Amino acid sequence: MSREMVVRLATFVAGSLAMAVWETAAPRRPRIISRAIRWPANLGILALDTALVRLLFAALPFAIAVKTQEQGWGLLNAIPLPFWMKVACGVILLDFVIYLQHVMFHALPAFWRLHMMHHADLDFDFTTGGRFHPVEILLSAGIKMGAVAALGAPPPAFLLFEVLLNATSMFNHGNVSLPPVLDRVLRFVVVTPDMHRVHHSVIPRETNSNFGFNLPWWDRIGGTYRDQPSMGHDAMTIGLTRFLEAKRQTFLWMLLLPFRKTAGGYSTGGRGNRGKDPE
Repeated sequence: MSREMVVRLATFVAGSLAMAVWETAAPRRPRIISRAIRWPANLGILALDTALVRLLFAALPFAIAVKTQEQGWGLLNAIPLPFWMKVACGVILLDFVIYLQHVMFHALPAFWRLHMMHHADLDFDFTTGGRFHPVEILLSAGIKMGAVAALGAPPPAFLLFEVLLNATSMFNHGNVSLPPVLDRVLRFVVVTPDMHRVHHSVIPRETNSNFGFNLPWWDRIGGTYRDQPSMGHDAMTIGLTRFLEAKRQTFLWMLLLPFRKTAGGYSTGGRGNRGKDPE
């Protein structure tokens, strides 16, 4: 097992355990569906995604980062900067790419069909952070490889970015309570659970906001930031209005969701961008 995979696996295991304990000790909202139903399906999807990426791409993204550094390819290699600054810029720019990717998966109806699986979760906890359709994950891997090559991000920048992305995805999907004052302060440097929970509202204008996973700056710059859900965090409904039945939260149903007849009105290319509820 490569050093890169050891670091990522250790981060995932430690983060999962920490979030599970935190969610049990200080939950933000009561669960709608038991963990015994949701967790096997969500974690099963995550295991499938990980296996597919490793099977099809293995260490290719990291190898691309190594190659670009050796050959001097990419934007950051064309600019005379100290190495530590290239690492920092690489992490920040890769995070911006992921923000743009997230917006794209909401904007294009074909991509939204894939991304629906993430939003169809009726609860919001750290396992939601790994609940993405395998086709979306493969597309995301391809986008990241292209971004690494174009930016010339150093290998440590890519590894640090991946570790931060995995850790913050579990954190900002956590069903955990933070003191309001601490939440307001943290929102200047990282996406908090209360900030990202707005993105999982059934109300389209809220679904199409707060796209950031790690850094919160892009939503403020891009005009997609929304401070709080209109119904409040305790009363808001999480999920998609067409798929609010608990019986749908199964492994097979999630895999087949993009191929259903309707994708609803949530994509920003449809009525969701005008703030109306989907039919």
